[in-house]
Amino acid sequence: MTVPETAVAGAITHKRVLQIALPIVISNATIPILGAVDTGVVGQLGAAAPIGAVGLGAIVLSAFYWFFGFLRMGTVGLTAQAAGDGDTGEVAALLTRGLMIGLGAGVLVILLQFPLFWLAFNVSPASAEVETLARQYMAIRVWSAPAAISIYAITGWLIAQERTRAVLVIQLWMNGLNIGLDLWFVLGLGWGVEGVAIATFIAEWSGAALGMWFCRGVFQSPDWRNWVQVFNRLRWVRMIRLNTDILIRSMLLEAIFLSFVFIGSDMGDVTLAANQVLLQFLMITAYGLDGFAFAAEALVGRAVGARRVADLRRGAVLASFWAGIVSLLLLFGFGFFGPKIIDLMAKAPEVQAAARVYLPYMMLVPVLACAAFMLDGVFIGATQSRDMRNMMAVSFVVFVIAVLILVPIFENHGLWAAMLISFVARGVTLGLRYPALERSVSAS
Repeated sequence: MTVPETAVAGAITHKRVLQIALPIVISNATIPILGAVDTGVVGQLGAAAPIGAVGLGAIVLSAFYWFFGFLRMGTVGLTAQAAGDGDTGEVAALLTRGLMIGLGAGVLVILLQFPLFWLAFNVSPASAEVETLARQYMAIRVWSAPAAISIYAITGWLIAQERTRAVLVIQLWMNGLNIGLDLWFVLGLGWGVEGVAIATFIAEWSGAALGMWFCRGVFQSPDWRNWVQVFNRLRWVRMIRLNTDILIRSMLLEAIFLSFVFIGSDMGDVTLAANQVLLQFLMITAYGLDGFAFAAEALVGRAVGARRVADLRRGAVLASFWAGIVSLLLLFGFGFFGPKIIDLMAKAPEVQAAARVYLPYMMLVPVLACAAFMLDGVFIGATQSRDMRNMMAVSFVVFVIAVLILVPIFENHGLWAAMLISFVARGVTLGLRYPALERSVSAS
């Protein structure tokens, strides 16, 4: 079988890294725009409850979908390795497996929606009006769960093929359509919160359909439905183990961020608000570095599949080089524009003042977190998920110890310092495991 649209293996160059990374960076930049439009559109209804309902409903559903986010990372590493090994049959089978997991997970979310929603509203209670509107929003949007989760598999498969421009087009299409339908359904037809949900439902299903169209080359061969290959037990066991490790790693990472928010909430409303504003800088950092981490995933995975240690190292180094440049740009950008961004996001003078006090920590985040982001990409591409899981566990313990020691003495300064220490711990621990990764490839 030939996969017409699969990237052709070649020299690993700066140009190749940028061709993979930049579409992802641009794609990520569109994500906050959609959230702002959703908020702005329902804000025109002249009441606070619809804004809270859309925000709460979107967060709850995103949390349920995020649980299956391992599908994107696991698919990249396995597919890139199969492509590097020249196993086009397995490349096709991985797309089929990913879609099966995505669709099955989405159906499961639909079937379990009532207990899941009940749990969500008990964990995060809201006013009766907000909860009623949020339930209306979620009851509609949950029906696109199979599409939303399947997109993880589709984008992972495309990234492994180094076809990140297709990922960019999918993101632009989904967000653009969502925004257009938001304006029409809510402002034009007066459908309110339900209109926002219907717009997202249509956008997610159309995004999945567009993604399948970009994968059409693989469906021109019977390999994608070679059921002996698709249901190969050893392949499924490997995929499940990989995804389980990634899930545990992601849950530990999420536990760090949730702990940060919960601990900060005990320090007063002003400190909590300031931390929430500054966490948006962390999101900007993630959006900026993700593209280069994805480039590392694709290039390292292909090199591991081909058992070329030199290519593995070069892919990791070049992707990290550009990530380092972006990290420095973010550091200086946060230092220069940070106060202005804070003033745009928070109008309360006391929150602005508090956020400025802690802004230096955010200036350090891109530099101190760069190694963690990039080594995550390297280890995902190499499918060394056990190391990722174990080193994340070590980093979590380091974070907890840092919180216990620093927060009682330095309060919010100590909390931010603990967060930075956790990033450094992830980078250092994964870095210590990198030589073993190269040795495993050399020995294979």
